[in-house]
Amino acid sequence: MAGARGARRFSEYRALVEGISDRVLAARFKELEQEGLIERDVQPTTPVSISYSLTTSGRQLISLLHPLVTWSRTRQGTDTP
Repeated sequence: MAGARGARRFSEYRALVEGISDRVLAARFKELEQEGLIERDVQPTTPVSISYSLTTSGRQLISLLHPLVTWSRTRQGTDTP
């Protein structure tokens, strides 16, 4: 979730996830942060700038999920169990 390609701002993620409300996205980010998968970087600018990025654990999880996603995509449209 949070930036396999680097840090991103909340609005960038909201634009990427179709149909998600700000409230739900914020709640998911809070959960991911509590689990140690993403980190929140607050820059004391005016207005405050907040970005989210993957932690080492988050990057490890992404690397484990890539083979599963690849496998799933190759199986789409097949009738084989």
